[in-house]
Amino acid sequence: MLLDAASLYFRAFYGVPTTVTAPDGRPINAVRGFLDMSARLVVAHRPDRFVACWDDDWRPAFRTDAVPSYKAHRQAPEGGEEVPDELGPQVPVLIEVLAATGLARVGAPGYEADDVIGTLATRARGPVDIVTGDRDLFQLVDDARGVRVLYTARGGIGDLDLVDEGAVAAKYGVPGKAYADFAVLRGDPSDGLPGVKGVGDKTAAALITAFGSLAGIREAVAHTAVPKAPLTASVLRKLHESAAYLDAAPAVVEVVKDIDMPAVDGDLPRSPPTTTRSPSWPSGTACRTRSPGWARRCSGRATWPLSGGLPHSDHS
Repeated sequence: MLLDAASLYFRAFYGVPTTVTAPDGRPINAVRGFLDMSARLVVAHRPDRFVACWDDDWRPAFRTDAVPSYKAHRQAPEGGEEVPDELGPQVPVLIEVLAATGLARVGAPGYEADDVIGTLATRARGPVDIVTGDRDLFQLVDDARGVRVLYTARGGIGDLDLVDEGAVAAKYGVPGKAYADFAVLRGDPSDGLPGVKGVGDKTAAALITAFGSLAGIREAVAHTAVPKAPLTASVLRKLHESAAYLDAAPAVVEVVKDIDMPAVDGDLPRSPPTTTRSPSWPSGTACRTRSPGWARRCSGRATWPLSGGLPHSDHS
């Protein structure tokens, strides 16, 4: 199981009130929520491996060089990603808590969590569940290899949408392998990607259905003298006008699947580790997160999920 960590800790921050605090009064809601969600995922899905994938670079240069508007609207005035004041200090605490609980956290310099997920999912020898609220990762679904997305955006961890190739086709009218090309054409304002002006979901899907891929579409555009649906005169004009964007955008939208990074174990710890509070944790944080900590959801209602052993899932 691969977690899009930032997607989940942002969701945790907004889903758990900031009144959840450490004894010194500092908010710890994102940490608490992230651990609660992790516990629920482990109990419900029984993965044998579990990796929190990290944005070592939330806005990589290779993407902004290609499309300068990529995530530009999310940039803080002083640089870096704009995050709520009460969330920023919790992220390093979460990093230390994950280390203390023995849960793998993996990033790669110069890459986003999406690229780490793409690389680990490609390397995996067995089925993979990807937990995210980001549609960009739909491009990784692969029924033959058992790679699917557990999508949090609609119902959260309690009501995940299971996205496989059939779900992508039913929702968007394109095969899963073509989702990245579809996203290039349609664009995504939340990521600062303009798309082809005037080309929405239906037109993008019709073009991909007719020509198979973005490369196929562009070849057809180059050789079409007499407009014919779906390459109508209007669509042809729009695609010609967006040629520079279409040259650059695939490098932004496509998830990297071959980062040069060490092998990742990611095995779930089979017993709760013994930890001491790090000096950087808010006072009292350790009692909320350590042995048996994250799996108890800080409430004592559940035991360590792997104590006594659990059957392995088909998905890791």
